[in-house]
Amino acid sequence: MELCKDTSVKMNDGHGIPVVGFGTYAPDTVPKSKCEEAVKVAIEVGYRHIDGAYFYENEEEVGRAIREKIADGTVKREDIFYTGKLWSTFNAPEMVQSALKKSLKSLQFDYIDLYIIHTPLSLKPGDDLCPVDGNGKLIFDNVDLCATWEVECHPYLNQRKLLEFCKSKNIVLVAFSALGSHREERWVDQSTPLLLEDPVLNALAKKYSRSPALVALRYQLQRGVVVLAKSFTRKRIEDNFKVFDFQLTEEDMKAIDSLNQNLRYDLCQQ
Repeated sequence: MELCKDTSVKMNDGHGIPVVGFGTYAPDTVPKSKCEEAVKVAIEVGYRHIDGAYFYENEEEVGRAIREKIADGTVKREDIFYTGKLWSTFNAPEMVQSALKKSLKSLQFDYIDLYIIHTPLSLKPGDDLCPVDGNGKLIFDNVDLCATWEVECHPYLNQRKLLEFCKSKNIVLVAFSALGSHREERWVDQSTPLLLEDPVLNALAKKYSRSPALVALRYQLQRGVVVLAKSFTRKRIEDNFKVFDFQLTEEDMKAIDSLNQNLRYDLCQQ
């Protein structure tokens, strides 16, 4: 598949999801106003997939940013693919609708394009399970209702088995922490290596006159993974979207594949 800024991957419900998304999670040290401004910049740059969540506590700011870019004519609402997430305190079936309404009210949207379960860990007696990634992680066997699966995924945790499973079930894999994680995140093990300092990624970055971040993002796209990028500075937001004007070779892809360590930065998922 040829990749460009307008490329979308078709989900199993027939709708398309843009292959590069802009993540809106921000630690408490980042003012919500800064996240709002970053979303506006991202839309100006060309991002049309915005990944948000009730748990991020900034849906009001994210919604305002999107509505402002609609109001000034940059985009129409139908141009934006917005992902929201059901937080775990609302996982009970009878609470889902009220949770969705809370998010819609904060965003001031009429609809959300994709609504996913933020922490799909609660199981009940009788549920059928299926191992998917060789690490003891389990998901529901009834995956026909699942359009996407958003997980930590980067060259040190390439999720190969999970990706194979998702492709076999026509599920789109979405990668968060695609560039690793910053040490200031409270849940990150301080002893873990920094992904963007990896020698292989840096050698490939030099080969293509690109940044290690762009190499890591391009790797995911060529695997058929939808990738989320996050930043609060205009230059990095712009740079991360320049992922469409070069292509890694098969040998390059194999070299990055070999970096896998099953290393998770997000300790909350272990």
